[in-house]
Amino acid sequence: MKRRAISLPLVLVSLVPALAGGQDMPTFSAATERVTLSVTVRNSRGRLVPDMTEDEFMLFADGRRRAITNFQHDSTPISLGFLVDFSGTMDVGSRRAAARENVQHMLDLLQPGVDRAGLFVFDRELRVIQPLAPAPGDILAQLDSVERPFGVTSLFDAIAETGRRLAEASGPRRAVVALTDGADNASALSPEEVSGIASSIDVPVYIVIVVSPFDRDGRRPHQSLNIDQLISGQLGNLARWTGGEIFVSLGAEQAARTAREIVGELRQQYLIAFEPDPAPGWHPIELRTTRRNVSVRTRSGYYVRD
Repeated sequence: MKRRAISLPLVLVSLVPALAGGQDMPTFSAATERVTLSVTVRNSRGRLVPDMTEDEFMLFADGRRRAITNFQHDSTPISLGFLVDFSGTMDVGSRRAAARENVQHMLDLLQPGVDRAGLFVFDRELRVIQPLAPAPGDILAQLDSVERPFGVTSLFDAIAETGRRLAEASGPRRAVVALTDGADNASALSPEEVSGIASSIDVPVYIVIVVSPFDRDGRRPHQSLNIDQLISGQLGNLARWTGGEIFVSLGAEQAARTAREIVGELRQQYLIAFEPDPAPGWHPIELRTTRRNVSVRTRSGYYVRD
């Protein structure tokens, strides 16, 4: 299979006036005729809630109540874009093997010939190893054949470009799954810019921080990895702003649990659509529910181009 390399950065953005917190965000370059939200609902014990109805959701955009024009919770195929870090730091302490283990667990949960999966790898540039195709494909074999990694990491640029490609080639239940050690030393886009682009095209980003057996201190990651900072900082915010989540993989058991969380969440998501405000710029979204003791997670807003 011919592999394609995409030099990073490829995503061109123009900035709109500063949003809350004083951060600039990029405008979305495509016309927005309908905004679709992928919505995850969990109860107070963290379990997915599968029986919500349209009447239980209240949607607000720019602080104003908006009508829901489409509501779905039927079973549809899912598409996963695996984005695997192949920078130099991933070649330390069997991190590449740990990343492969996570990919395998997720592939095992996909419906053969129904769901779709694609493989992208990155260091300074993003490489398309396998475009989206019926699962499982030959993703594991392709992953094993990727050449030795290089030194730098363009993590945020790679997430932005993979999200754009996934949105163009997949159905409504889709996500980028980024497997990385969390280091980024070469991106041209800031985390805020990347999450804005991903949010605007409705591609949840799930980030799996890969921890090899050599990175552990007993049953916990070694303090030098700064895992808590990654989860609560910009990388974790990026995942949450897009409606995704961040996980830490600590071996086979945790990898299997993370796979079940991600794939199960995508299968149980609610799809909600509404008509956007035509005014150019960033429009924050808030989704509430009348049901008690549940939490709702979706992307933080959308953009309309000038």
